Amino acid sequence: MKPDNDQKITNTAKEIFEQYLLKNKLRRTPERFAILEEIYRRNDHFDADQLYDFMKQNNYHISRATVYNTLELLYKCKLVQRHQFGQNSAIFEKAYGSRQHDHLICLDCGKIFEFCDPRLHKTEESMGQMLKFKVESHSLTLYGHCQGACDNPPSSKKTQ
Repeated sequence: MKPDNDQKITNTAKEIFEQYLLKNKLRRTPERFAILEEIYRRNDHFDADQLYDFMKQNNYHISRATVYNTLELLYKCKLVQRHQFGQNSAIFEKAYGSRQHDHLICLDCGKIFEFCDPRLHKTEESMGQMLKFKVESHSLTLYGHCQGACDNPPSSKKTQ
């Protein structure tokens, strides 16, 4: 995506978040919007602690609880997606402006690969029609082993 388009997506996400906070009579704090902006600068998958650590390292004055609570609000207003890739903690990624995709996860290094296959969309549509079911979304996660050398040894299980 072009940088201008990235900024438009971020600005729209901020507007959506602001409307959500207003509608639900929640505080519109600079910390919440800083978290949103940081998420929309990223192009990876992350957990709440990784986001918190990154923000602290970059001199944001923010609490761990604020990061966790804001991620929950962003999930509720569909600005982040939450995944449970067989781990104890949830993994997040930005949602607004992102194309539908699925995931491959390396069991050795934990690296997450994204892929998009239009055949899955056709299957989703045909199953919905056949079963008279309105499909809102789907999730497909495939687990296996990188064919190349892993970036991380098997014990580190980092996501990227």
